[in-house]
Amino acid sequence: MHARAVISSAAALLGTAALLLPLSPARAAGDTARPLVTAHRGASAYAPENTLAAVDEAAALGADWVENDVQRTKDGELVVLHDDSLRRTTDVEEVFPGRAPWKVKDFTLAEIARLDAGSWFGPAYAGARVPTLEQFVDRVEHHRQKLLLEIKNPQLYPGIERQALKVLGNQGWLDRRHVKHRLIVQSFSADSVRTVHELKPAVKTGFLGTPPAADLPAYAAFTDQINPSHASLSAGYVAAVHALDGAHGKPLEVFTWTVNDAAAARRVAGFGVDGIITDTPDVVRDAVRD
Repeated sequence: MHARAVISSAAALLGTAALLLPLSPARAAGDTARPLVTAHRGASAYAPENTLAAVDEAAALGADWVENDVQRTKDGELVVLHDDSLRRTTDVEEVFPGRAPWKVKDFTLAEIARLDAGSWFGPAYAGARVPTLEQFVDRVEHHRQKLLLEIKNPQLYPGIERQALKVLGNQGWLDRRHVKHRLIVQSFSADSVRTVHELKPAVKTGFLGTPPAADLPAYAAFTDQINPSHASLSAGYVAAVHALDGAHGKPLEVFTWTVNDAAAARRVAGFGVDGIITDTPDVVRDAVRD
């Protein structure tokens, strides 16, 4: 663990002293780097989430990082979709009316490929499809972007960590260049993040959530980031995270979500976060640039 930290004092950082810590230690020491802006499910304020169109829109807006969500089909294929049900973002109710509750795991890839994943967002996107992980990664590569991949609902899909890593490897994303600079794998499941770290120790990982400060050393053993909701965030918590070294021997980072307006972006940037996950990457980019 990082010698700068005295863990027993970490909880104190979350109290009134946090008001005195507008910047993280690294930033206070002169590091003025802006937070990395990550397009949440692609630029999902402007195109249907987790589609190739959303990746294209993120690229058009200049977003270097794209976040996505991975689920598994009935026949064992990985697709990019946030919900464990197809209902909200496709026309599955119309195409397969008798198959409620329309869970991803109950449909084959061929069946999902029939669905319209764009019309719900707007007529301009009619006919957009739910992409496979391979298709999504290829589009990110096409734009020379970077990928923050979320393993969604791993309890529903035993072994999905190994499978996702295999896809990434097959698509060329586990070489040194990608692993060092262009890839992070995250999850709300600590067990899932730990599994990714054990399977491919070189891959950078993130835990989604806000663990108590006293528990951060345990997470630091297998992850490189602690990624909380911006509503749960304080300057003191960011400082407590930064005070520890993560799994690769560098200070733990904080990527916060989902920040969609300029005021919130400036607030969390002032806390010293390392990254901001947003549906509106242009708005956040301009806010932190200012």
